[in-house]
Amino acid sequence: MKITIKLTLITIIGLMLLASPMRAQQRTEPLTLKEQQTVVDSISSKLNNNYIFPDVAMKMVTHIESKLKNGNYKSIQDPQEFASTLTKDLQAISKDKHLRVSFAPEQIAERQQTVTAEDSIAFLNRYISNLKRNNFGFKEVKIMAGNIGYLDLRSFSNVEYAGETAVSAMNFLSNTDAIIIDLRNNGGGSPAMIQLITSYLFESAPVHLNNFYWRPRDQNSQTWTLPHVSGKRSPDTPVYVLTSGSTFSAAEEFSYNLKHLERATLVGQTTGGGAHPGGSVVATDRFMVWVPTGRAINPITNTNWEGTGVSPHIETPAADALDIAYKNALETLIKNNKDKGLQAFYEWPLAELRLKTNPITLDAKTLKAYAGVYGPRVVTFDTGKLFYQRGKGTKYELIPYTENEFMLNGLDSFRIRFLSEGGTTTALQGLYDNGRTDKNIKQND
Repeated sequence: MKITIKLTLITIIGLMLLASPMRAQQRTEPLTLKEQQTVVDSISSKLNNNYIFPDVAMKMVTHIESKLKNGNYKSIQDPQEFASTLTKDLQAISKDKHLRVSFAPEQIAERQQTVTAEDSIAFLNRYISNLKRNNFGFKEVKIMAGNIGYLDLRSFSNVEYAGETAVSAMNFLSNTDAIIIDLRNNGGGSPAMIQLITSYLFESAPVHLNNFYWRPRDQNSQTWTLPHVSGKRSPDTPVYVLTSGSTFSAAEEFSYNLKHLERATLVGQTTGGGAHPGGSVVATDRFMVWVPTGRAINPITNTNWEGTGVSPHIETPAADALDIAYKNALETLIKNNKDKGLQAFYEWPLAELRLKTNPITLDAKTLKAYAGVYGPRVVTFDTGKLFYQRGKGTKYELIPYTENEFMLNGLDSFRIRFLSEGGTTTALQGLYDNGRTDKNIKQND
């Protein structure tokens, strides 16, 4: 048990040291031709023995060995540049965005040294504290108007540390009428977190999510939803997943799984295209290589998203994805509900969304026709705009969202509808976000 903890913590220590200010202060020794040869030989061995596709590994090895022999790397003395160049050359053959070479002497040194139990605990606490400062990737959880849940998830963190936060987030969203999960800035993480979050979106009967083949062990593994979760599930709640070109790895698996299980509507852009899990291994005393050792095999498609990414159901620029998903969710809820009160409830935020994409402009003649006194309510026209005031209360600018309906700039819970007969404005109807209405007759001038 002690040995397992020690090895895990050494990895954590190395990752943390990559961001250490000490690194910038240390002098970097220039690269030699001998070191280049050693790095290429070591990386070649790692790829031949572990890369998920042996034939592709051989092609990559042949490629970088040939470039080394031909002197293509001869002028490179900066280790960082060499790592970047090798990454580009390897990806040029494999098209594998997970595969990369890094210059990380401090991380490697920490992996190889012995630390005390006290050091291990201290480093683990620092690691967990860093995760906490980012709330384990759960950037924002909220309920938007229309009872639409929203989760901005930036990473799929280790369930061992982030599980409680995930459970709280999913339970917070459990009473919503639709859920939007934003993965536009999510670069991946733990398959176990995918399993946990996905389990809240299905009934308790296990659902087959994914298969994996691991080359080093020549073994297959499967992931399924969990039969038991803490709190309430949302198996019938419509789900929308927002994607971008930055959505990668585990975030892509989550999207791909839900898409092909027909459990979510994907909105945004095609994702990055990384479906090969693996890990970093030491190549030399200064270089590491991230080697993909497995591949996802979806039980429905019998393939994955490697190199192609996950395409959305509704394609739109990433910046517009939230508004588009929100609008789609509200329109679907209106269509699927016959209750007039619920329809009005969903229509309230939908009107504002429509206004963002299709602003209404009314001419001065129309606006002036709405000005007047309506009982305690007064509507005035000034400098090309309408303003509303009740008694001596706050004065609000009126913003049209239809020909005769207006929002109040700065007041979300109340709107106005002008009523007309025979082309003449006769009354002002007050609209409330809870569905209530009232009316005041326009006084004669």
